[in-house]
Amino acid sequence: MPKKTSSTGSTGGGRGRSAITGKFVKQATVKRHPKTTVTESTKKKK
Repeated sequence: MPKKTSSTGSTGGGRGRSAITGKFVKQATVKRHPKTTVTESTKKKK
């Protein structure tokens, strides 16, 4: 299971993903289900 990243209340920092199914979910879903979702940070390309 991927590590959960710490969030500071900002929703623009990454993608939401379900820890159960592995599918991408909306940030609203991440807020409603914090135990079963993770927010993945994205790397900036050079």
